[in-house]
Amino acid sequence: MRNSVRSLALACVAAALVSPLALSAQGREVVMTPGRGGAPSAGTATLSNVIKAGGLVFASGQLPAAGDSTIEGQTTSALGKIKTLFEAAGTSMNNAVKCTVFLIDVKDFGGMNSSYSKFWSPENPPPVRSTVVVAALVTGGAKLEIECIAAKP
Repeated sequence: MRNSVRSLALACVAAALVSPLALSAQGREVVMTPGRGGAPSAGTATLSNVIKAGGLVFASGQLPAAGDSTIEGQTTSALGKIKTLFEAAGTSMNNAVKCTVFLIDVKDFGGMNSSYSKFWSPENPPPVRSTVVVAALVTGGAKLEIECIAAKP
């Protein structure tokens, strides 16, 4: 009897540990994006570019493509990559619900905001947004990084 209770207790502990893992993997889909439209190739050992889960689409932070040193160009480039990722996942910028912008210099806010606003219109207002000034980004020369979440229609 004692072994049966012990076995039952161990089975309950194991189920409690495994269930959250099974639930978190259920309904989560990594979208493969083979470098279309300036977006990076899908999946590396450390990140996925875009994941669909729970009716939402999560685009990882996107840095601008190399070549443009202006904040306006870099904003357009990073948002263009996010647009490509969203389209690969079956949604669009019009369904974006939240974006976070990481800026190196607060003086670039106006230029970023000018280019950022062109991705939405009065008919399709922009998502909620947080803008954070950071000390550095992982790529030299990048003035910003942008990440966004969209609803899946």
